[in-house]
Amino acid sequence: MKKRVLILVLFAFMASITMRGQLNDYKYIIVPKKFETFKKENQYMTSTMVKYLFTQKGFTPVYDDELPEDLANNRCLGLLASLSDDSSMFSTKVTVILKNCQSVEVYRTQEGKSKIKEFTAAYKDALEKAFVSFDGINYAYSPKKVEEKQTEPQTVIVSYRNDVKKLEEKTETEVVKQEATLENQSYETIEPETSNFTKAVEKTEQPMITSSMLYAQPIENGYQLVDSTPKVVMKLVSTSIENVFLTDYQGNSGVVLQKDGKWFLEYTEDGEKKLKELNIKF
Repeated sequence: MKKRVLILVLFAFMASITMRGQLNDYKYIIVPKKFETFKKENQYMTSTMVKYLFTQKGFTPVYDDELPEDLANNRCLGLLASLSDDSSMFSTKVTVILKNCQSVEVYRTQEGKSKIKEFTAAYKDALEKAFVSFDGINYAYSPKKVEEKQTEPQTVIVSYRNDVKKLEEKTETEVVKQEATLENQSYETIEPETSNFTKAVEKTEQPMITSSMLYAQPIENGYQLVDSTPKVVMKLVSTSIENVFLTDYQGNSGVVLQKDGKWFLEYTEDGEKKLKELNIKF
């Protein structure tokens, strides 16, 4: 019995190491704003919650319509997240699946289950349980090494009248520039010069947080914050912790929480954690 338990533990450990190596090959997690299993975009806050949970586990999640330039040019840098939903009338059951650019499944979490009756809270609870599968993986992006192709040297032979002279070996990126005599021969490279041209990235305009007062209006499963315009600045999703809310600020997953009587927004942008103080009136 002890041997069997030890074998299972070793198998789980080796599987964790193997899976970590597979996930480390990918720089991004692509999160759809509308999962195939749902009819509406971000239904039950599933897209927001999945993006937030991946951030908490150390990954770099991005929405499918807000890809960074390197990922837009090479989709194989990221894994596409999807949900397998086997929910019934009495319980919510979801599994998170990651597939590469060739639609090959790379990773599948355990099934997260919840018996909460309210849908948004139920999917949040089930997803949190599914994401336990990422504990201990210690993800860290490690780019794949690209093998450089070796160019075989070629011999350039120049025939001039009846004299044949063998020139020094040159790589295929060099050509002979000839003049009237052999003595004045020279070489120039035909390698392309590195361009400093960069493609402009279009950014969608989103509401910014200012120091002015924000007013909390109750909505399903939380609040929406509006300014004096009034314009909705962000939505807050209630959690099981008092005065702690999930939010999505300018495409970045974040948390709004109260500390020492003040409200703060904490979110991650380009891998850097940021903190903003909010002036909220409930």
